[in-house]
Amino acid sequence: MKRHRFCLYFLAFSLTLAGLTQQYTADDTQVISRVHTNQKVLALTIDDGPHNKVTPDILAVLREKNVKVTFFVLGTNANNFPNIVAQEVADNHEIGVHTYSHASLPNLSQQKVEEEFNKAEEVIQSIAPKPNLFRPPGGAYNHQIIETAHQKGYTVILWSVDPKDWSCPPAEKVIDRVVNEAKPGSIILLHDGQYPIPTPKALGTIIDRLRERGFEFVTVSELLQYNETRPSLNLFNKRELVQ
Repeated sequence: MKRHRFCLYFLAFSLTLAGLTQQYTADDTQVISRVHTNQKVLALTIDDGPHNKVTPDILAVLREKNVKVTFFVLGTNANNFPNIVAQEVADNHEIGVHTYSHASLPNLSQQKVEEEFNKAEEVIQSIAPKPNLFRPPGGAYNHQIIETAHQKGYTVILWSVDPKDWSCPPAEKVIDRVVNEAKPGSIILLHDGQYPIPTPKALGTIIDRLRERGFEFVTVSELLQYNETRPSLNLFNKRELVQ
């Protein structure tokens, strides 16, 4: 019952954000949602952590399966659990920035946007190498945010597969959505910033089923090297905020 109430609350909160947020656009070459390649490679990305209950379980699955992923870390959570970020680094996973507090950046002043970047960088760089990837919370951005990210040396990464694990569906639904929608060059969105969440339970089966289909798992930075057309490919001309 407690888990059910938490998931309903988180879903209501996320849908409220989505309903209140406008659409924002950027040029095709400014954000990356997937990579155009015929090679059967894809990247798993995990947002919002670290979480002291969820992330260690995810790391254990990844270690067992010998898979490297890209964690888009929140500065406030990294500040609370630096040892978990250190373990992500020790396990050779890639660390990206997901702001400090998960604020919706288009709703902030430029000064506040800068603070979100700077505070996150300060925390993360005390534990991990300087990140060069950035994911805006909820995928919400505008031209000023993209420009700020680029000025700070970041490539802006979105996603092409979203099983909405944050809404706490059964693990099998998360598995089916990822496996059915995955394509060469996909960037898959998962989460580790809340408890409970079905992701740790689903992750091992996702890896096994995609490997059975011949897919190889790489980090986002490695995936970018497979691009066969142009430096960036954005599948969405307009991006509506989603969790």
